[in-house]
Amino acid sequence: MKKAIYTLLLLLLLAGGWVFANREMKSLAAKKPIPPLLTAAEKKTELEKWEATPEGIRYKTWESSPEGIKVLAGADKVWHRVNAFSNMEAVVTSLSLPAGARLGFGIMVRVDGEAYILSFGPEIVGKNALNTKNEFQPLHSLKVNDKIIIKSHSVSHAPKYAYPILAGDYVEKAGKILYKRVFHKGGC
Repeated sequence: MKKAIYTLLLLLLLAGGWVFANREMKSLAAKKPIPPLLTAAEKKTELEKWEATPEGIRYKTWESSPEGIKVLAGADKVWHRVNAFSNMEAVVTSLSLPAGARLGFGIMVRVDGEAYILSFGPEIVGKNALNTKNEFQPLHSLKVNDKIIIKSHSVSHAPKYAYPILAGDYVEKAGKILYKRVFHKGGC
């Protein structure tokens, strides 16, 4: 009987210690100070520091090169429609990305006569962590010269790529939605 009582007391003591320690860890995490946002002057100073680094110098050189000017002009051409998340008529020009691209699954499209990379992110073959089928599967039915409607929340560029990069958030073909990105509510 005494062993049973001592065992129960020991378990109660361990459980209480675990709960207390867990509460302490949560309160310590909550007390971490949030770093203050940079002022405009501090942002400008940090940008100037970065521009003086080798990566910054290479970027500025690319930005003023004919290829960089072309890519930035292409990004500017669709910026208003991306910002408004409005429909863009596009034609599929290639079912694969340029050689050496590390953007995950994507296709090449032409919008208003300008070529763009339409990137969807990493493709998980088979089943993903949520145990669902491959969400990009309907996009594999696209063919070159297919006319599609796309929507995107962002357009970006990188010196590595000769085309602006559109985030593939929505794709429709002949009134049928092929892909629609699910945005998580409340952040991560």
